[in-house]
Amino acid sequence: MNDDSPLTALASYFALLSLFAIGGAVAAIPEMHRVAVDAMHWMNDRQFTDSFAIAQLSPGPNVMIVTLIGYHVAGFAGAAVATAAMCGPTCIVAYFAAHTWNRFKMARWRIALQAALVPVSLGLIGASAFVLARAADKTIAAGVITVATVVVAVFTRISPLWLFAAAGLLGMTGWL
Repeated sequence: MNDDSPLTALASYFALLSLFAIGGAVAAIPEMHRVAVDAMHWMNDRQFTDSFAIAQLSPGPNVMIVTLIGYHVAGFAGAAVATAAMCGPTCIVAYFAAHTWNRFKMARWRIALQAALVPVSLGLIGASAFVLARAADKTIAAGVITVATVVVAVFTRISPLWLFAAAGLLGMTGWL
């Protein structure tokens, strides 16, 4: 395999990203978008947001976005390499860190670190939502629907799924 191989690029990129994806794969969406769309030009905004939507609609873990990016780049081999690279390093680190983490269950440093990771994870997930909205909202109507969905989700108890369904219907009929 030469250094220009898409499989090598997928493996090295996702292996490194996996170690910094605090909060899971969804928290790393802005970086995935930056690399897949802006830097490597593996896909465009539409393909990326469509892949994210498919990954979220499908049963299974959120990391499926990585599999879809890999598939888009290099078929089944790309899907396997990207998924293994994203999951492998963190599984190895988690395996060895779990013993230490549990051993210091009541340690002040562990409690502080765990509390500090919550807002970091929420911030990264919020950044993911912003990047996806910016990539998907190509019309004023789509932007209005996104803002309306956020307002409804934050200020009411109405499920945003109703707005997603309405937006889907508008998209299917050509209004968006």
